[in-house]
Amino acid sequence: MSSPSGKKNLLQKVEGLEHIPTIPAVLAPLLRYLERPLEDLDVQKVMDMIAQDKCLAAQCLQMANSPLFGRWQNIDSLRGAILGLGFQRVSDIVMSCGVLNMTPRDTGIDPVVFWEHSLGCALVARHFAWKISYPDPGKAYLAGLLHDLGIIVNLWMLPKEFRRAYEFARGEGIPLCEAEQAKLGFTHCDSGRLLADHWQLGSDFRDVVSLHHCQPESHEHGGLIALVELSDLLCRMSGLGHGYVEYQEVNLLEQKAFAVLSKDFPGLKDFDWARLTFELDSYMDEVHTLVHTIYRT
Repeated sequence: MSSPSGKKNLLQKVEGLEHIPTIPAVLAPLLRYLERPLEDLDVQKVMDMIAQDKCLAAQCLQMANSPLFGRWQNIDSLRGAILGLGFQRVSDIVMSCGVLNMTPRDTGIDPVVFWEHSLGCALVARHFAWKISYPDPGKAYLAGLLHDLGIIVNLWMLPKEFRRAYEFARGEGIPLCEAEQAKLGFTHCDSGRLLADHWQLGSDFRDVVSLHHCQPESHEHGGLIALVELSDLLCRMSGLGHGYVEYQEVNLLEQKAFAVLSKDFPGLKDFDWARLTFELDSYMDEVHTLVHTIYRT
């Protein structure tokens, strides 16, 4: 366990967020534009904004051609991707590509496993949201994508310390957050909140980032937090975790997040978890392939 002074020193390092790369400059105005009402959006303008970043444009095309985003025929142009996928899917893909490229590659830990988990969690959260009639599956997707932002912070700011925590987690087969707490004195939920605040994300996303491993009994954004927490667990149980096997028995029905979500969605108590797990299995290989293709572009 880190001493109090050690924890303080580590957190001081983490607070130097100016050293963390920002998402591509084109992303912020593009995402703001895509938040407008559909009738105000122009395909050509979206295409021109994405085309400013050639790498982003290429990655968007790769993702647009993935079955994970609902396409089963080849798309060979940005215009075709935007028209075929729709603005919400384009927004999801753009944010995914932008965040995907932020992880450092020279820490001794394969960053691909973290983005496989984050993209997997995003897709599972969106699918899960559809299944329970959650009102905003798009928000569930983005919350799932961003939930582990703190891992980016820890990899950039504390590469040696985080690697020790990661190796401890892998060796013991325990959740990463438990190993971080033991070795660093805080978790990626804490450091992620700093980055979420720095980026001025909405309060719902900030709370998902900071609370997805410690679901409160009552919270303004409790449903979204619970949805992401359960999606995170489903991914880790299905082999799409942080690159190692966790030796723990998990009963989703006994999770606090399940109780929180059940208050708003009573039908969850009769939910067909076996069917959902079966459906999610079809995601796994495609997520592996897609992330490896995108990340090595």
